[in-house]
Amino acid sequence: MNGDDVRAALAELLRTLGPHTAGPGWEAPAGLLEWSCRETAAHVAHDLLAYAGQLAARPTDRYLPFDLTVREQADPGEVLAVVTACAHLLATALDAAPPGLRAWHHGPCDPPGFAAMGVAETLLHTHDITRGLGLPWQPPAGLCAAVLARLFPGAPPGEPADVLLWCTGRGELNGRPRKASWTWRAALVS
Repeated sequence: MNGDDVRAALAELLRTLGPHTAGPGWEAPAGLLEWSCRETAAHVAHDLLAYAGQLAARPTDRYLPFDLTVREQADPGEVLAVVTACAHLLATALDAAPPGLRAWHHGPCDPPGFAAMGVAETLLHTHDITRGLGLPWQPPAGLCAAVLARLFPGAPPGEPADVLLWCTGRGELNGRPRKASWTWRAALVS
């Protein structure tokens, strides 16, 4: 995965959520999350920026000690503008990263791992927000398949969006109950 995948996930988020920024509901819970739809969008921006920072600074043993704060008065359209900026920062950092680069994410992580996490955060939380806003939407199969291959290599077979949602506790899968806890594997196994 790479910067183009992050841009594709962002385009999907904007296509899906952009037309609904003026409507009500952004203070409603985002799907199964305790965060509101607005807080969830701000979380996406935060994570995308954090991943870009990790790639730029290349720490080997920790996350950088910074957080993104989106002002309380920012409306949903402005929050999506922050998501856009952070997604482009991550995509640019990925474009510039040499293949051998390693940075911290609970161990050494390569650029494709950071790209996969950025895509996953964007798609999964777009799904959460659409649930909170009452919008029908499924993440695109191709991006889901790429995320599964990189972050969930032991995932069961099935339609990629359904499998990704199951792997991350967002639904049932072929009789398998919804997961109560989960984790992805971004760090490279040595």
